[in-house]
Amino acid sequence: MQQEEIWDADAAQRYDTPGTGMFAPETLEPTVDRLAHLAGDGAALEFAIGTGRVAVPLAGRGVPVTGIELSLPMVEQLRTKADAATIPVVTGDMATAAAPRALNAPGIPEAPGAPGEYSLVYLVYNTISNLLTQAEQVECFRNAARHLTPGGRFVIELWVPELRKLPPGQTATVWRSDPDYVGLDTYDVLRQHVVSHHFRFDETERARLFRSPHRYIWPAELDLMAQLAGFALETRHADWDGAPFTAESRSHVSVYRIPPTR
Repeated sequence: MQQEEIWDADAAQRYDTPGTGMFAPETLEPTVDRLAHLAGDGAALEFAIGTGRVAVPLAGRGVPVTGIELSLPMVEQLRTKADAATIPVVTGDMATAAAPRALNAPGIPEAPGAPGEYSLVYLVYNTISNLLTQAEQVECFRNAARHLTPGGRFVIELWVPELRKLPPGQTATVWRSDPDYVGLDTYDVLRQHVVSHHFRFDETERARLFRSPHRYIWPAELDLMAQLAGFALETRHADWDGAPFTAESRSHVSVYRIPPTR
């Protein structure tokens, strides 16, 4: 199944959970604070902008934000929060699509389809793993590099694969279990693939299932992808608040930087 088929109108309508989950203030505010700081006086580009969970509050901080998004239904949900003048969006694959500079700096001539110049490109909430091959993930880094000014940064938020929880012969881990929700992952360690299964239960105790396929990436592999695209790792923390990244961390926020001179 293609990503645009997974993130259809039904998924887009159910994606936002205002005030809870990844939309909870304690989750979202540190994310926006850090990205606004890293953007500085420049413009930001979000790969896989989705419904604007991060882009809308970041634009509210005065950072010019442009997005790339493959799913038209997700963009339609974004448009209920911000118009195209406030947050322009290019429809396409984050590994290959170009977001022209003219989108965030009107009046500046730019060749059609040429990448713009941003001080920050960011990709949050594990979304690089939606690209299902190593080659696509490397191209995503290269596409970020094409859009950045010298000294610009590419920020990735990503989970650490939980393979230590898999005893011999077992292929699944349950990572969350609540009265109204169960989340589990099934692993294909040969292909480095994982499918996330999300079971949500309503008041009748009927379950709604949503599945999404991913290619998991170890931090060291991610760093090599960055090097292939001309980046160097600047910082890595366990979360957006800057907690130390350790062997027990379940996720990381990694900041990669293009050299100030190329």
